[in-house]
Amino acid sequence: MALNNLNSASDNQADAARGAKPVIPLPNPGEGGPVYPGNDDASGIPVIPLPNPGEGGPVYPGNDDAGGTPVIPLPNPGEGGPVYPGNNGDIGATPIIPLPNPGEGGPVYPGNGGNHNHWNPGTIILPSIIGTILAGSAKVRFLNAAYNYPALRVLVGNTRFVDLLNYASASSYGQVRAGYRTVSIVGTDGYVYIQKTMPFQANSITTIAIINTAGGMDLMQITDSCCPPGNGYSSFRIGNLAYNSGPLDVLMSDGRVVYSDLRFKEVGAFKRIMPGAYQFFYADTNMTPMPPYMDIETLDSAWLGVYPPYETFGSLYLNVTSNAIYSVYLLQSGTGRNQIQNLILMDR
Repeated sequence: MALNNLNSASDNQADAARGAKPVIPLPNPGEGGPVYPGNDDASGIPVIPLPNPGEGGPVYPGNDDAGGTPVIPLPNPGEGGPVYPGNNGDIGATPIIPLPNPGEGGPVYPGNGGNHNHWNPGTIILPSIIGTILAGSAKVRFLNAAYNYPALRVLVGNTRFVDLLNYASASSYGQVRAGYRTVSIVGTDGYVYIQKTMPFQANSITTIAIINTAGGMDLMQITDSCCPPGNGYSSFRIGNLAYNSGPLDVLMSDGRVVYSDLRFKEVGAFKRIMPGAYQFFYADTNMTPMPPYMDIETLDSAWLGVYPPYETFGSLYLNVTSNAIYSVYLLQSGTGRNQIQNLILMDR
């Protein structure tokens, strides 16, 4: 990896004053490279090799004399966590969640700026193309909603379908021959967490979510079929995959209740939504939901940033584009009651 950001001690000192530049791309585990400020802020020597995920090591401020403590352990790719300045927030920066996958690069510190007035934009998965389905096959992707587990591998039959699936992430769609197939969820150490025989219907499009249960882990099959969006509209739904949540209402600050009493393992029906900026909140209310057939129309900009008069457990700011399919999943973000985060999947 080129060390363009570490040409001299003066460059490093200037970087330290500015908060450091992100490493683009992030080096692959074991390859090493310029993390920041390396293990010697006077000469800008990079940490070689970069610690493997979970091993920890001198990320920032390394083990130099700046008085900082290295982040231990280094978060697994996709998990996010305290990269810099940790989770104390006293320098004003917010850690990037999720941490970019190795080799992808991206803004590690100081983040990508802005916090939408404390709105929670959630984890945005890059748009994917559903594409065509082969005859006699099903199209499926996997979503890891199993909180507090390490990265997982997914096997369908004897074929490895997903090599590494971190928490709060989803795979791309792949083809599976129609019929009953055994799905195995396996740790990177070979430990089998669950094996389950599941039906794959020809010409179907589904997401299989790996979820928490009282006894450990389970698989939940979710249909992704919906009417293709048209006339500039998009399709939108929210599903609750947060094991620690109670029934939640999904409402907007102007009083509209989009979904009511959305319980764990419940996925709302698709609704048509007009392009525009939206702010949704999660709360426990006794408000009447909007009729199921009613489209979600644009939110007047005057309502953006206005919180409803209820205790909210989370929020979502979403800038909807036309002719897309949005599936928003609520996932666990901590062990407390109703500690949730957003995972947003956008398909075309």
